[in-house]
Amino acid sequence: MHYYQFHIGDYKSHTHHLSLLEDLAYRRLLDFYFLHEQPIKHRDIARQIGMRDHEEDVMTVLNEFFLSTPEGFVNPRADKEIKQYKEFAEAGKRGAAKRWSKPPHGEAISPPNATPIATNNHKPLTNNQIEKNATAVACPPDVDQQIWDDWKQLRKAKKAPVTETVVNSARKEAAKANMAFSDFLSVWCARGSQGLQADWLKPDEKGLSKTGQMNQRVISGLTRGLIGGSSNVKLLGE
Repeated sequence: MHYYQFHIGDYKSHTHHLSLLEDLAYRRLLDFYFLHEQPIKHRDIARQIGMRDHEEDVMTVLNEFFLSTPEGFVNPRADKEIKQYKEFAEAGKRGAAKRWSKPPHGEAISPPNATPIATNNHKPLTNNQIEKNATAVACPPDVDQQIWDDWKQLRKAKKAPVTETVVNSARKEAAKANMAFSDFLSVWCARGSQGLQADWLKPDEKGLSKTGQMNQRVISGLTRGLIGGSSNVKLLGE
């Protein structure tokens, strides 16, 4: 497709939290998706949309607004627009065939200087196919089951997928914030946001995890032990 409708209000309501680079990445990913009418392969996509120096921003947007499937990343909303466009183009083709005395399934004879009818490059995936192809992700061993269920429910409410790529990205953000992954997801649920990055967290939200708090107390005890001549204090995990 070389043209698609752009609803400013709808776009703004879903993207107001994006940074300037993330917003640029999302617009370019949409243009790429509509132009090629096929799932996006994440490998080298940043270079293909002219943002090779901002691959992290591109992948953040791709994981948040596109659904990962075995064929690549897809956008159900865009697929719906592509499907409607193709139905409209097919109706125009049938009308042209009728006007130029050709059967509906035959090749229509275009009038002089007519604009060529778009070809079908990709058959949009249905919702059932997307749900079937999406990979189910089990609760990680270092995450409380209740927190995991709450987080998945939040993602569902935001119409955002839960994939291995999304989980891995969230785990990296937790590491940046020096938080246990389970605690990071807990803060995410409390915020009720569609996405969460380490640099968005407030100081009180970055509070130490239970293990971190315990190690802090152990370190204090170690300091007191050194002053008193004791060497029996050990950090957790040692």
